Amino acid sequence: MTTPLVAIRSVSKAFGEFVALKQVSLDVWTGEVLCLIGASGSGKTTLLRCINQLTTIDSGGIWLDGELLGMREQGGRLHRLGEREIARQRLKTGMVFQRFNLFPHKTALENIVEGPVQVQGRPAAEARAEALELLRRVGLAAKADWHPSQLSGGQQQRVAIARALAMKPMLMLFDEPTSALDPELVGEVLAVMKELAQSGMTMMVVTHELGFAREVADRVVYMDQGAIVEQGAAPEVLGAPREARTKAFLSAVI
Repeated sequence: MTTPLVAIRSVSKAFGEFVALKQVSLDVWTGEVLCLIGASGSGKTTLLRCINQLTTIDSGGIWLDGELLGMREQGGRLHRLGEREIARQRLKTGMVFQRFNLFPHKTALENIVEGPVQVQGRPAAEARAEALELLRRVGLAAKADWHPSQLSGGQQQRVAIARALAMKPMLMLFDEPTSALDPELVGEVLAVMKELAQSGMTMMVVTHELGFAREVADRVVYMDQGAIVEQGAAPEVLGAPREARTKAFLSAVI
């Protein structure tokens, strides 16, 4: 394996005067679970949103599976892709947000089937069978016909994970997927994510759940003020950090 699945090179992003990302470079390898940690506003979520092309970068480049995201080179210059091409590239990633964003008028099963049928044009019967299997995988086979209002927050987030997986992404992005949940519901979502990691899915996870990062992450990246301060194996970064800023952050949250 000589090329990373995700190659981020010198990516910067500002929102007015606020610089969210400063010359960030990072590789993510196929099958790797990478956890991004850091205080709120450190750039973690912005980085995920840039990978999923929900936020447009100001400079630098991001490659997924060898393809430059959002741009194409023509005549020695870079040109922004059209929305259709960006949507095609976005299908390679699945993203799970803090809020579940399920369609309230659709059942759990219908929420999962929607994308494969409407976006990918897959046969409804095939999509339904796969959706039922995904519901079983996240422990919700008995809730297929329930609407979001009938489900707990943890159950809704597990449906959201199944919905993202239904698109068969090569990369899963998780943006603090447990932060909106009551404490007693966090474990059920993390259990699904652990199983997903063990299955070999490539995952980038923004999280404050350091126990999860310690147990599941192949690598931990600590960000502060839009930059990567430290990265390495989970036991090293979380157990014996080298940088003063990493030490200060960990001492404040542990």
